[in-house]
Order: sequence, then C-alpha cells, then structure tokens
Amino acid sequence: MDRAVAGPLTPSSLDGLAVLDGVRKVYRMGQTEVRALAGISLSISRGSFWAVMGPSGSGKSTLLNLLGCLDRPTQGRYVLNGQDVGALSDNALSELRLRELGFVFQSFNLIPQLSVQENIELPLHYQGWDTARSASRAAELAETVGLAERLGHRPAELSGGEQQRVAIARALANSPAMLLADEPTGNLDSATGRQIMEMFVELNRQGKTIILVTHEADLAAFARSRLLMRDGLIDRLEGEA
Repeated sequence: MDRAVAGPLTPSSLDGLAVLDGVRKVYRMGQTEVRALAGISLSISRGSFWAVMGPSGSGKSTLLNLLGCLDRPTQGRYVLNGQDVGALSDNALSELRLRELGFVFQSFNLIPQLSVQENIELPLHYQGWDTARSASRAAELAETVGLAERLGHRPAELSGGEQQRVAIARALANSPAMLLADEPTGNLDSATGRQIMEMFVELNRQGKTIILVTHEADLAAFARSRLLMRDGLIDRLEGEA
C-alpha cells in the first residue's frame, strides 16, 4: 500500500525510501527571494505510485527536482534510500542520482544521433558496464516496452509514443529505486498518453516506486495516490495514504 506522511515525522516514517524533513527551497532572483517550498515533511514508501498536482507556482516541479537530486534544499533534510543528500559532495550526489533514480521527461530528451539501443545503454556506460552486458540489458528493456524490433532505429524514425517508451526503457536501465516522471504525456495525443500511463501502472505493479508530476486529473487517476500542493506546501493527500 502507498504511504506518505505529511507533517512531523515519526521514527517509523523516517524508514521511507525518500524522506523530506522540514524542507524549504528559496531561489534568489536578483534582490528578490522566491519561496518555492515553504517547509515540507514527507515520507514516501517503496512501491508507491504518487501523482503530484497543483497550480502553476505551487512547488510541484521544485519538489520533483529535489526528490531527483537535481537540486538541494535551502533548509531541511532529504534522505534517499538511507543517504543524506545534504551531506554528499557534488560527485557523490551525481553517483547517487545515477544509481538510485530514473527520469522520464515531457520532451523525451533522447540523443538524436544515437539508436534506440544506444540511448537505452547510455546510463549503463556511465556506470562502467561492458558492451556485451549493456547491449543485453538494452535488448531486454526494449522488449519490455514493446520496441524489440526497433533497436537500430534513431529517434526521428519513431513516433512520439515510441520515443517516450525508449525514454522509459532508458530510465529503467540502472534498475532505479525510484522513477520520476515530469508531465510524461505532455507531447502525446490522448490515446498514446493513456498507453504510457498504463505502462507506468504495470511497472508499479512490478514494485517500482513512481512519482509523477501532472496537471491533468485524468492522468493523476492512474496513480494509486495523489499529493496536492499549494503555495509551496502540501495541501492534502488523497488515495491510499
């Protein structure tokens, strides 16, 4: 069952896969301070599937960036799979991100000069996998996302839905502890978007922890639980929390 705790954290809630404790994020724009997160305490359990929603400026993208170790809190503490993110050097943080996290973006972010196989293999090369092992893993994942016959194709030869499937396969290459998806169906038609969401549902059934940012209620309904944000704070939790 999904479990997220918002508010003061107890010792048991600190056992979550991803734990934010009193996290604030302030961006400085010249002489102006923008408070993106205003003090969030949240524990996300393994195997959960959360949709993060909220109006523009609510802090949902900032929350995803912090969970994805793409940014650091201004105040507070973030622990990912037992690692205190704030205590890590930049190199150690990059290694943690590569090892523990997978990312799926709205714009796919595939490298156009590389084939499907090479795009999927990319994070494995950064981890030092040899050619044969990474090729085998890429083939396995291409079959998982229904693209076994497209390994030699380049992104321009694929539909938008197929490109997003490649992006999902790449995100899964390192067997991450948590998959983070930022508006992953934003560039897709509704039917293709539904297919991508059904893929996320199946991945979650297999035990993958998924955090999805979306502004569409019909897509959020695919998640088992929903986290609604407003003014840099968690407004409410819905679903299996």
